[in-house]
Parts: sequence; C-alpha cells; structure tokens
Amino acid sequence: MQKGILICGHGSRDTEGVAHFKVLVQLLQKRYPSCIVDYGFLEFAHPVYAAAVERMYQQGVRHIIALPAILFAGGHAKNDIPYEMNTLQQQYPDLKITMAAHLGITAPLLQLARGMIEAAEAGREAVSRQESCLLLVGRGTNDPDANSDVAKLARMLWEGMGFGFATTAYIGVTAPLLTEALPITARLPFRRVVVLPVFLFTGILLKRIYEQVAVFQEQTETEYICTDPFGSHELLLQAIDIRIREAEAGSGHMNCQLCKWIRRWLLSAR
Repeated sequence: MQKGILICGHGSRDTEGVAHFKVLVQLLQKRYPSCIVDYGFLEFAHPVYAAAVERMYQQGVRHIIALPAILFAGGHAKNDIPYEMNTLQQQYPDLKITMAAHLGITAPLLQLARGMIEAAEAGREAVSRQESCLLLVGRGTNDPDANSDVAKLARMLWEGMGFGFATTAYIGVTAPLLTEALPITARLPFRRVVVLPVFLFTGILLKRIYEQVAVFQEQTETEYICTDPFGSHELLLQAIDIRIREAEAGSGHMNCQLCKWIRRWLLSAR
C-alpha cells in the first residue's frame, strides 16, 4: 500500500512565508523517498487540503499521515485540521488518514531554539546571560493551553541557558501583547533583551514583531536583538521525524488534558 505524508500548513497571505513553507516540503520529500510527500493549507493559500488529498489519492496513496506543521496546539491543530481530515476521510472509503500530533516542545526544538539565540548573540558586544532578559513572542490564541506552551518553552530556555529573566508576549488575540510587554522589559535591570519569535517561517505577523521591536528600540537604551524564525533547519526536520514515527506507531496523540474544550465538556457533564 502506497503511503503518503501530508504537511498541513496554516497558510499565509505573505508570499515569502508560503515560499519558505514549500522549502520545508521539498526537504521532507527528499527525506522520505519511499513516501509521497505533499502539502496543503487551511486558509490564505493553495492548494487546500482537499486538493492535496485528491492529488495524493490519484497517485495511489491509500494511507496518509497528516502532520500539522504548527508549533503549538490551538484551535487549528485541535479542531480545524482534524475536522478537515475527518471530512476527507469520509469521501474516500478505501483511504486511511492518520493524524500526527503538532510539533510541540521536543529535544530537537529546544536545541534549535538555543542555536537561534546563540546566532543572534554572535557578533554582538559580549553581554552575560545574567545581564540579559529572554522574551518569547507567540502568535497568540484563545486557547490558554496553547499559550502556556510558549511560557513552558520560555522557562526551559531561561533555566537551560542561564538568562537573568525570561517572559512571554503575543502578537495578537491574548495578553500581554508585544507592545505592552516591551516597555515592561525596558524597566527591568538588564542590558539586553533577546526576542525569540516562536514562528516556523516568515510572514505578516513575524514582520510585525520585528517592526514593533525596531520602533521600540529607538525609545530606550536597552539593547534589543531578535532571532530568526525556526525555518527548515535539520533540527526542525528531526522534530518532524519524531511526530511521524509516533503516528506510524499509533501513539501520536495530542495533549488536550487542559484545553478549553475539555474543560467545557467537564463542566457541562456535571
């Protein structure tokens, strides 16, 4: 039976961001030569998932591992993408679609984040980590479970890399927004703030983060430096490998113990 891997992107109105996503797909196609690797988007870009699944089906694929190319599991990874895959599953009786978990926090992702921070520090004036504050910036969602993963990553990098302090902000939907967090970090007793946007690729929101940091830098003597997005690094590919292996073994379950939908269900069941 021909197997396939469907990389489920969110989609972006930014053509540069879509192009970077396609680079990841190309690398995975080379990495998994025995599978048909294709891609689709939830919104804002083409092809949509339905077109990608039809294309794979026409090539003889009868088992698809659908991998959400999403760092943290908000509504898209927990609801929207599974709903789309379940709907498509019903249209192809002889096709099996297995959902893999979102990328989440894994050892390769932590290594990658560390490397991104070190790359941003390189070539700058030497400032000890104890004199630096780490600011992680997430996309922001209305699911506090997903938002808390950004805080967990911040804590692990804080302790693992020896920063004097670490905190989080978001570019939309939830608080604190980046524009609210920047003045707070400037009041702290640190010479440098390292801003780590928790994004896979460039796009409208990432460019907005860089712009807001640049504007604020003109208002303070504290040094602000930003990392690149995670991109299609080998360590990201290794994180994807983990999720694909889990899905193949039937253990790729999403952690929804604390998501808002579970809490609502528990409250309504009382």
